[in-house]
Amino acid sequence: QVEVVESGGGSVQAGGSLTLACTASGNMWSIDHMGWYRQIPGSQREFVAEISTKDIPRNGVRNYADNVRGRFTISRDLSVNTIWLQMDSLKPEDTAVYYCAAGRIYGLEHRPRYNAWGQGTRVTVSS
Repeated sequence: QVEVVESGGGSVQAGGSLTLACTASGNMWSIDHMGWYRQIPGSQREFVAEISTKDIPRNGVRNYADNVRGRFTISRDLSVNTIWLQMDSLKPEDTAVYYCAAGRIYGLEHRPRYNAWGQGTRVTVSS
């Protein structure tokens, strides 16, 4: 079992930057991806970005949602089981609770299944 804990977040004006961090602990062999999702109250949780944490199946591969690509950057330090989400050029519509997740790809599936979730950290972007 893997547990993840987020840190960072806060309030910033539009155009500003924030960095979120997420550290995983537990059976790291059971996961090969970590990522970020976000949720606005009353809406479904949406994918933001993910990064592989193993050489196999996809070493260092990063995926981004279309609405954050070019503004957000996901990175990792496997020595400390930590990923970061650098968020630049923030917009009011980026306001949400951001959740870190850990999971793995099963078989020939194209996307990982996330089964470990953090408590979430709030990001507020004012106009």
